[in-house]
Parts: sequence; C-alpha cells; structure tokens
Amino acid sequence: QVQLVESGGGLVQAGGSLRLSCAASGLPFSSRTMGWFRQAPGKERAFVATISWSGGYTLLADSVKGRFTISRDNAKNTVYLLMNSLKPEDTAVYYCAGRRTNAGLQSAKEYYDYWGQGTQVTVSS
Repeated sequence: QVQLVESGGGLVQAGGSLRLSCAASGLPFSSRTMGWFRQAPGKERAFVATISWSGGYTLLADSVKGRFTISRDNAKNTVYLLMNSLKPEDTAVYYCAGRRTNAGLQSAKEYYDYWGQGTQVTVSS
C-alpha cells in the first residue's frame, strides 16, 4: 500500500519561508518521478513542481520559479519543497504526488497515480 505523508505546512508571513516534506512508503521511491501540487479554496488543483527519479531534472510552475525548489533524498524516501519569498497567493493545501513510472516530467495531475493527504500553507500579508 502506497503512502505519501506531507509535513511542514503552517502559517507564515509574506516574504517568509517554509520547507515541506513528503515521506513515501510502499513504492520503489528511488525510481519514481515525484511532484507537488496545490489547491486554493474554490480553485482547481494546480501543478507546482516535479522531480525526476535521480533528482537531476526538475520542472517548476512559472508562478514559483526563482522562489521554490524541489529536491529529494532517495536514501530517506523523501521529497522536499523549499518555499522562499512566500506570497499570500501561495496560500493553499499542498499535495505530494507520485507516479507509477519514471517516464519524464509531467505537470498534468492526470499523470500522477498516488497522492498524499495534503498540508495547509497559509501566507499572511
């Protein structure tokens, strides 16, 4: 049974930083593409970032480029999202996602097979 468990969310002031973690179990983590999505109230779940199985390739949404960094530690079965220069519009529930394959980086949520329960990030102005 695949489990993705996010942590690290919370309340932060605009301009601040948070690091989200996602601990994975039940899948061959080191050979799987992983990603982060977010969903704000009343909006669709949106792509944030994805990372290849090796960590050598990443793709980020335009809205977070230059501020967010995705990384992974395959020895710990964990993927991270470091969020700097946070803005109120970054407020959302952030979800970790995993794929059954390592076939390339995808931003569409339909390509992801496994999802965590989400962690709330709130950025105050």
